[in-house]
Parts: sequence; structure tokens; C-alpha cells
Amino acid sequence: MLTRSKRQFTENITGKTVAMVCAGLLVIVVLSITYFIASKGLSTFFVNGVSISEFLTQLKWDPEGEPARYGVFPFILGSFLVTALAALIAAPLGIGAAIFMTEIFPGFGKKVLKPVIELLVGIPSVVYGYVGLTLLVPFIREQFDVLGFSLLAGGLVLALMILPTITSVATDAIEAVPQDLRNASLALGATRWQTIWNVVLHSSLPGCLTAVVLGMARAFGEALAVQMVIGNTTKLPGSLLDPISTLTSGITLNMGNTIQGTPYNNALWSMALLLLVMSFVFIMILRLLGRKRVVK
Repeated sequence: MLTRSKRQFTENITGKTVAMVCAGLLVIVVLSITYFIASKGLSTFFVNGVSISEFLTQLKWDPEGEPARYGVFPFILGSFLVTALAALIAAPLGIGAAIFMTEIFPGFGKKVLKPVIELLVGIPSVVYGYVGLTLLVPFIREQFDVLGFSLLAGGLVLALMILPTITSVATDAIEAVPQDLRNASLALGATRWQTIWNVVLHSSLPGCLTAVVLGMARAFGEALAVQMVIGNTTKLPGSLLDPISTLTSGITLNMGNTIQGTPYNNALWSMALLLLVMSFVFIMILRLLGRKRVVK
């Protein structure tokens, strides 16, 4: 018994040590990435003397002009617009699909639809972008007599990309609702649709919101698929059919054409810092939603 206890003690110490080392490495990596991007991005303001308010609110982006202009507001607006449009399209469809798979036809949903949804999550973003470029952009061009590269095309492509994520997470949230709640609602005389709307969705609302926020986080940071279909112009859009640009597309298109340490290059790193800050904001929202779900 003493030998067994000693062995268990050794295994516990070893396991805790390995876990602490892995956690410490993750913390170091996150802090290193944050420090690197912040040091590069803040150089625009503290080294090159660009005003933060001018950087965030100015409409003109011309880093190679005389004088140079570093207004990233069109990129910020484009990122938020395309993300919001994708969420508005994908959220109802994803949550509706989750309800169908769990409440309407659970057998068919678990055996057929759920594996298909999980496969869609693994499709590379370049595939979505290429499908949008070859099918969606020509369709919009023919139907509305416009260029085709537009905010609408970017929103639809992103909606298709984040739909599997929203559906999968929402499905898990709905399945976690105790069956006793459904039985109690039905016993009180509620119909199946009343039970789904008033009991199931209400109980799983934090999880469904988490699914939507996860989808928005992926959409906000997507680069390649959006870049292929939105037109990549710095002009503010007047409608859904106008081209636009995002923070990610602006960085990927211009970073290879700049020299390390120049104001142009530092401005692109500042855009990357904005993306990092938005990632932290999405993580905080997810933490708050998770805490709310635990309290309930």
C-alpha cells in the first residue's frame, strides 16, 4: 500500500508539473505575441507621430502620398459591416438548423446532418472564397448590373463560412437543456412549438449567443475568402452592392509591398493591433456569456 501511495503521489506531482509547464508556455506565447504586435503597432503613434484620433476616424488611406494619410476608418467600418451582415444571415439559419436537428428530427439530425455540419467546419476558407468568386460574384453582377465585388458578396460568403460553427455550438447548447423541462412544459398543456420557443430556446439562449459570437469572431478575422469577393476599395459603401475593404484584406494586400520599419509598415501593424484588440473583446464577451450561463 505504501508503494502504491508513493506511486500515486509521484504521478500526481508529475501530472501537475507537466500541466503547469504547458499552461506557462501558453501564457508566454500569448504575451509574446501581444507584446510583439503592440510594439509594432504603437510605433505609428509614438515614433511616426500619427494622431490616434486621425488614424481611427480619417477617411483617406494614402500612406505613400504627400502628405501621407493613415485613415483606417473605411477598413474598420468594412470589417464591422461584413461581420454584422454575415451574423444576421447565419444566426437565424444556424439556430434554426440546430432546433431541427435536436427537437424536430433528432435521429436524422444526429446521424446525417451533424456529421455533414462538422465536415463543413473543416473546409479551407480559400474554397469558400473561390466558390464566391466563380458563382456568387457573377450572379450579383448579372442580377443587379453592378461590379459584383461587393459588401453583399462578402457577407454571404462569410455567412456560409460561419454557419457550421454557429449550428454546431447551438446544437450542443440545445442538447444540454434538461429533458425534464420539456416534459414539464408539455405536461402543462403547451404545444411542441411553444415548448421549443418558450422553454428550450430560453434555457439555451446564452449558449446560442455564444455560438453567434464565436461565428462573428471568425468572420471578423477572416482574410482570404473576404479579400476575393469584396472588391478591396477604401471608399465608403453607399449600399450592399458597393465594394469595400476590411482590416484583414488591407493588411494582406499591402504588407508585402512595404519595408520593415517604415511608417507605411507600422500603420499596417497598427491595423493588426486593432484586430488583436477586437479578438480580446470577443473573448471577453464569450467569458461573460459563459458566466451568465453558469449562474443560471
